[in-house]
Amino acid sequence: MNTTYRIMVIDDDKSMRESLGHLLKAAGFEVQCLSRAENIPARMKAQDTEVLLCDVRMPGVTGIELLGQLKPQSRVPIVLMSAHGDIPMAVHAIQEGAYSFLEKPFDPRRLLKLLENAAQLHRLSLNTQRLRDRLADLSGLDRILIGKNSAIDALRGEIMDLSTSNANVMLLGETGTGKELVARALHDLGPRSGDPFVALNCAAVPVPKFEETLFGSRETGAGLLARAEGGTLFIDELGAIPKETQAKLLRVIETRQYTLVDSRELKQADIRIVSAGNERLDSMIKTGAFREDLFFRLNTIVLTMPPLRDRRDDIALLTTHYLDMFAATYETVAPVLTSSDIASLIAYDWPGNVRELRNVCERHILATRRGACSVREALQVSGPEVATPETLREAVAAFERQLIGKALVSHDGRMDDVAEALGIGRRTLNEKIVKLGLDKATLLQS
Repeated sequence: MNTTYRIMVIDDDKSMRESLGHLLKAAGFEVQCLSRAENIPARMKAQDTEVLLCDVRMPGVTGIELLGQLKPQSRVPIVLMSAHGDIPMAVHAIQEGAYSFLEKPFDPRRLLKLLENAAQLHRLSLNTQRLRDRLADLSGLDRILIGKNSAIDALRGEIMDLSTSNANVMLLGETGTGKELVARALHDLGPRSGDPFVALNCAAVPVPKFEETLFGSRETGAGLLARAEGGTLFIDELGAIPKETQAKLLRVIETRQYTLVDSRELKQADIRIVSAGNERLDSMIKTGAFREDLFFRLNTIVLTMPPLRDRRDDIALLTTHYLDMFAATYETVAPVLTSSDIASLIAYDWPGNVRELRNVCERHILATRRGACSVREALQVSGPEVATPETLREAVAAFERQLIGKALVSHDGRMDDVAEALGIGRRTLNEKIVKLGLDKATLLQS
């Protein structure tokens, strides 16, 4: 974290101005000294000023007048000082919005501490506002990970808990389940939100260019590690990292240092790593294609992304959201989902998960603009034809049959455990098994 605070000093007294400049620079501040309060907003913006230290009585614009000009448009703390100060002047300055008021001569130690506190307060207010702005823009974590399914609800809670941590996080799940969305949420809600979020799709980088892309070189410039400095590096498709690069990435995690591919100069790596992989990593570790020690360094915390077929109760909600979103994008009206549409959506297996659902919704909107198109027709574009129930009742029955059958197998037929896992009563479970025509014995033997 950068602790060099940027201070602007305005005083028409040359000796005082130079004295303050020397004092503040010696204390580690970055200082800009001016003799007049002219064109101050532009100067402050250019320097990214964090505290303004200004004399009250000056030719032209006075300190009080400058305070009145800046307060409506700037959050930068303003400290006023005067050799002719009195209690009414100090009270007036504070009432007008000054952070503090100092009477000359003042204790240098008191001044330094005051400016440091003001700068820290300014940074804290900026970080708070940045977080509020990002949250408002994202409309809440519950709208990034849309759904009421218990697995998604638990995932949202884990993201909130982990957002303030710097621990490495590994996201496991199928393609299209939203791993990059979760990585961005961990970054946006955490202490590194003001620094870069850099994504690396390992499968998209040619093997000969991989190390140069990650570490950089003197010839091609900064790599992704340098670009992510202070922030978060999201490494997607872990299994595509070349074996020789895995050892170097492991050293980066262990030492927080690295070198360019054509240099021995050590660079620092203050980054948080969020990575993403899939079930193939286990087999790659067994065959030696992926280093086990790197895997354990990356998976300090593991979050598992549920596939869409395991949260079918969220499909209608997600579909409505994406239809509304694309309808607004293409300036049309979102079609109303029919029972046949919902039946098709619930019955489909969604191998591409939420990403595939999003694509289906966009196709549906585009087709609707040209005429009539059902959800079933939009689904056929994404894969082989699937058998779908004709009615919503049939789709729900098929879903319940699949869910209850899976629970019976998972709990070895123990009815009390099955009922508890499904969140229904034992009597209701028995009734559904009979109604749906499930053969418990056959299920347990298969």
